[in-house]
Amino acid sequence: MLNKEIRFIKNWMLPISMTLGVTIYLILHYTPGLEAASKTYCNIAVKLQPALVSLMLFLQFNVVAPTDLKLHRWHFKLLGIQAALFTLFALLAANAQNEVGKLLYESAMLCFIAPTAAAAGVITDKLGGKISGIITYLVMADCLVSLAIPLIIPMVRPSAEVHFFAAFWTIFKRVFSILLAPCIIAWIIRYTWPWLQRQLAKIKHYAFYIWGVGLMLAMSLATNAMVLSGLPAYVIVIVGVISLVCCLFQFWLGRRTARNYGHSESITAGQAMGQKNTGFVIWLGYSFLNPVTSVAGGLYAIWHNLVNSYELYKSRKGEQI
Repeated sequence: MLNKEIRFIKNWMLPISMTLGVTIYLILHYTPGLEAASKTYCNIAVKLQPALVSLMLFLQFNVVAPTDLKLHRWHFKLLGIQAALFTLFALLAANAQNEVGKLLYESAMLCFIAPTAAAAGVITDKLGGKISGIITYLVMADCLVSLAIPLIIPMVRPSAEVHFFAAFWTIFKRVFSILLAPCIIAWIIRYTWPWLQRQLAKIKHYAFYIWGVGLMLAMSLATNAMVLSGLPAYVIVIVGVISLVCCLFQFWLGRRTARNYGHSESITAGQAMGQKNTGFVIWLGYSFLNPVTSVAGGLYAIWHNLVNSYELYKSRKGEQI
């Protein structure tokens, strides 16, 4: 009986985590007397989620050697497209005639510049893709973000007075702590303590469950962003449609771009382009743009996890995705 329950949780981890994240926040926020608990929960989630992402990445980097990170043509194609789309919507946002239009363009802009999610390697591995390919693109995408955001944001929001080096350093510190530090530690262990590396490799599957907890926290924060945004319902609906179109387009574009390199590469490229670090989007919106743009990140989290749920469902049934 216990094995059946564990298998059920494993098979439906994504929708379970998403539902729990939304439900826990709504209960805490709307139950009289629990307002303080709601704020405390969100503060804990903000601090704990990056730590879980780092741990997840550490377990993935532990089974990937530096020599496994090989560049492919599709890496550069997708990176160029990502940069071009981000720049296009940034120009549209900078020249928007009203605040609502600016908000909508900024929402699309964030959906395209967002780096690949740390959990993408977990899903890619389960779908039959290549972890090395996804991690290579993850590193490249984070480097792109570190350069593009400080360059473009002052053009979109000149009143924010974001100086290049200050913005670059702020983003770089976040990227380093979440992405580069786990990588460096994992590879130091690989070459200095092989026994520990082998033991850690045996528990790499726990990254999936760590991701489940991280996803629950991310959905709580996304719900918090939407509840506190103060946006009219029709604007949230439009932002939701924009983020949905951006999500589906990027999954499709990634797969199409790499389809000539084999099915596993196509899966990898689709996840690399479509599965985004939505926590980063929420933080970016709050830190450098109109805070309500963080709603785009929260809604994108829903869409890309629904896509992942469908893909995992098809994969469990033995159907090609």
